[in-house]
Amino acid sequence: MSPGAPQLAIFCAVLISRLPAQAADWPHFLGPNYNGTSSETNLLHEFPKEGPSKLWEYPKGAGHSAPAVSGNRAVIFHTIDDKETIDALDIVSGQRQWSFSYDAAFTSQFGSGKGPCSNPVIADGRVFTLGINSDLHCLDLATGKVLWRHVLGKEYKLLPTFFGQGGTPLVLGKSLLVSLGTEDGKSVVAFDVASGKEFWAAKHPWGSSYASPVPATIHGRECILAFQGGMSDPPTGGLLVIDSKTGEVRSATPYRAKMYASVSVSSPVPSGNRIFVGEAYTEGGACIEIAPDLSAKIAWRAPKFDPYLVTPVPHEGHLYAFVGQHQQNAELACCEVATGKECWRNDLGGKFQRASLLHVDGAFLCLGESGDLAWLDLSPTGARILAQTTLFHAPETWTPPVVSDGRLFVCENEVGSGGTKRRVLCYDFRKK
Repeated sequence: MSPGAPQLAIFCAVLISRLPAQAADWPHFLGPNYNGTSSETNLLHEFPKEGPSKLWEYPKGAGHSAPAVSGNRAVIFHTIDDKETIDALDIVSGQRQWSFSYDAAFTSQFGSGKGPCSNPVIADGRVFTLGINSDLHCLDLATGKVLWRHVLGKEYKLLPTFFGQGGTPLVLGKSLLVSLGTEDGKSVVAFDVASGKEFWAAKHPWGSSYASPVPATIHGRECILAFQGGMSDPPTGGLLVIDSKTGEVRSATPYRAKMYASVSVSSPVPSGNRIFVGEAYTEGGACIEIAPDLSAKIAWRAPKFDPYLVTPVPHEGHLYAFVGQHQQNAELACCEVATGKECWRNDLGGKFQRASLLHVDGAFLCLGESGDLAWLDLSPTGARILAQTTLFHAPETWTPPVVSDGRLFVCENEVGSGGTKRRVLCYDFRKK
């Protein structure tokens, strides 16, 4: 080794540490890959004593919707004074660039909040939102101008839901896919992204759930996976595998809790030719194997691997998720995709219950439902907390975190201790 080699190595290490993070948009629910993963790199893995540096915050209304981020804009969807509101914010300053709102008074007989549950979606210079009353909007991303809209509750005979509409729409090519559920059997409907015209409807009697449809390529075929099941007695629902071009339902695998008062929230998780679905009331999780003709059968069941408010994150042949319906029994668990074998479960010292996970920059980022944040090292052999901090103390922090362009976006959905209010917070998450 030459005399100057050690110094050169140190210089290169310092230079690399100062490189900007590899940026990746977060334009829709579950991130750029629809599975809670992102290609962002060079992020902040060691938290200062006071936590990550806050760049800005923006007041928000009711709802559990996460921001969608594309380029220099973050779009948030919330309810203020019975008006569903869509705000576009500059990601650098947090300044509002435009705002659009409409009447959306909503009262649930089951005591849920007023605000939207579904996330905004950004694609091809447009913003798409599905409100709690089934109002579907397409706006211009640059200006907020309404390009088209549907009042789906008036245009379709919708099947009843427990808490209003909740699944996030999916943009796939020229189609906007909406988990709907109608009396005449339109379970999932495809609309033209440009005009709003109905392309096709996947015909099946299962109503909409709170799980969002996701795309998948199975045996070389482009499909849509929809985990359906609405407010029906007896309860019905399950996994639909739908041809993305025609809307033909290629298989329908029943999988639903046996309780009437139950909902499916966790979205399908594809892994090769297998699809994981799960709920937290009676049945737990299951892996559905898809044959070359797109017929389906249940490969295994895992009753105790039962995600409730979250969608498991797949990584190297395993699924990671916080499982359990109630706060007092929620734990982080790992399940093997090939066999359904549960590798371990860990309560992480009791601080993170019903938390959200995303895999980014070589580790798992975890946001607890009370405002705690941690980096985790997760593998089939166990779980380890690498770093942790508290962002705030507030309940119902169920909205998954968003990472984009070296920034961390977190939603505080309820009033916190110390008088903090509902807000969207943006942190500098770049490695120093």
